[in-house]
Amino acid sequence: MELLRFATAGSVDDGKSTLIGRLLFDSKQVFEDQLEAVEASSLARGDEYTNLALLTDGLRAEREQGITIDVAYRYFATPKRKFIIADTPGHTQHTRNMVTGCSTADLVVLLVDARMGPTEQTRRHATVASLLGIRHLVLCINKMDLVGWERKRFEEIRREFDDFATRLQVTDLTYIPMSALEGDNVVERSKEMKWYDGPSLLHHLEEVHISSDRNLIDFRFPVQRVVRPISSELHDFRGYAGQVASGVVQVGDSVVVLPSGFSSSIEAIETADGPLNEAYPPMSVTLVLEDDLDISRGDMICRPHNQPMASQDVEGMVCWMSENKQLGARDRLVVKHTSRTVKAIVRDLQYRLDVNTLHRDENAERLELNEVGRVSLRLTQPLFFDPYSRNRQTGGLILIDEATNATVGAVMITEGR
Repeated sequence: MELLRFATAGSVDDGKSTLIGRLLFDSKQVFEDQLEAVEASSLARGDEYTNLALLTDGLRAEREQGITIDVAYRYFATPKRKFIIADTPGHTQHTRNMVTGCSTADLVVLLVDARMGPTEQTRRHATVASLLGIRHLVLCINKMDLVGWERKRFEEIRREFDDFATRLQVTDLTYIPMSALEGDNVVERSKEMKWYDGPSLLHHLEEVHISSDRNLIDFRFPVQRVVRPISSELHDFRGYAGQVASGVVQVGDSVVVLPSGFSSSIEAIETADGPLNEAYPPMSVTLVLEDDLDISRGDMICRPHNQPMASQDVEGMVCWMSENKQLGARDRLVVKHTSRTVKAIVRDLQYRLDVNTLHRDENAERLELNEVGRVSLRLTQPLFFDPYSRNRQTGGLILIDEATNATVGAVMITEGR
């Protein structure tokens, strides 16, 4: 079955954790011992009902405060599809956690309190989802039971968000009115909102088309490891292990290795379950070439007439994640891109982006925690990349602090020089 990764986002108390709890409970994905633990926690908190939000609020601090701090991952499946959910925090100071949870998502479920309408954090999360190249966005207008199930209120919020969404790069936007607490339009269609003729959330998640989102044209294979056998019987074997980032490769295809530029052909595609005739993302395989070439970790295998950009100068949008230091021109960092690690210096901070108004502050000199801006980087060695809008796997990189080895930023590459 096809796997859909999706993340929930929105302001604090919009009902993200409750929605996931309801989704798991109504789709029969909750074990008895899990439900008993949630009932006990609900009783200890003084709740008069079983608080399904506690199914995802796993940290003790989260349960005590009633908020999500860390990204909570949950897995479930229906007869039609498998799912991985990332429940992300709503607080502004935890935007970096939201970026982490959405970095691998195919779709974002963005919640809005029907009483409040879209807030600053709603726009922030929608902007971040757009920057991360997520093409499918579901705006769930939650707590419709608290506004009398009124269609008028639903349409007001829809028009307001439409005005903002026209400035984002979201190609598929869906609106669903619901009550996560009551279960309306989560798994089953609501009996209270007969004026709504769209799908329930689960039905939409099962049917949304994501196959065309993956880049199956540009073959990119970052080498993670050179495989040499332990057995003396296979002393001539040499394979190159990694994950197919994009495109499709078949036995017999001509390929070129970067940065050397040497050419060869695919002799075999090996896996732990045996040989294959072809491989595609996100399969992890070992490629065997017909020629004995000098290839090491960080090299890129691609097609001779369809190669990525290669440059020591890249530009992109960065989300800064460090609370201990700021980002500015002349800062030195380590860049991790696919399986390649190089050192870099920030040539220029071009502007800081206000994620609520999309205004560009070209006078900004530094980026602080959770701020977004456009930067130019100069690298000690060339990277092999595609624009993030075309290939999320080869168009993204992370920034690492040289001193602490901590991840301090995430960059979506827009172009190279």
